[in-house]
Amino acid sequence: MIIRPATEQDIPAITAIFNEAVANSNAIWTEKQDSEAERLAWMKARLALGYPVLVAEGPVVLGYGTFGDFRAFPGYRYSVEHSVYIHADHRGRGLGRVIVDALVAAATALGKHVMIAGIDGGNPASLRLHARAGFVEVARMPEVGRKFGRWLDLVFMQRVLDAAGAARPD
Repeated sequence: MIIRPATEQDIPAITAIFNEAVANSNAIWTEKQDSEAERLAWMKARLALGYPVLVAEGPVVLGYGTFGDFRAFPGYRYSVEHSVYIHADHRGRGLGRVIVDALVAAATALGKHVMIAGIDGGNPASLRLHARAGFVEVARMPEVGRKFGRWLDLVFMQRVLDAAGAARPD
């Protein structure tokens, strides 16, 4: 398995993974599936901001991950929020951790200070994955989302990528 930058040729696989997660999990808090054109526009927007979209390939796309601005205001420019999605047939095999580690390395190389994960509180596998990857829980927000007729809890976890309190040029 290799981790590499996504290309337009990966869009069908990325779209299928995204849509499966929408249809069958609370990993993405929407019930609207995306078209390949929408996923391509999403990828181009990420890349235009200088953010990576990475795929795990072995030899087909097994999963993908990316990060983007945590919030749009300038004061948050050193914080990013990431997303990782794995093909249903390949979950639980360590691919999520490999992608998270690659995203951490990419964010660190871009000079980011904190990486944030927003995780459904009912997803113990993702919570464990992030804890093992050095993320700590910093907030738990009960019933802030809704999907499949149920209220969902949001857990924020974060990982400081460089020295806590590190000085930054403004």
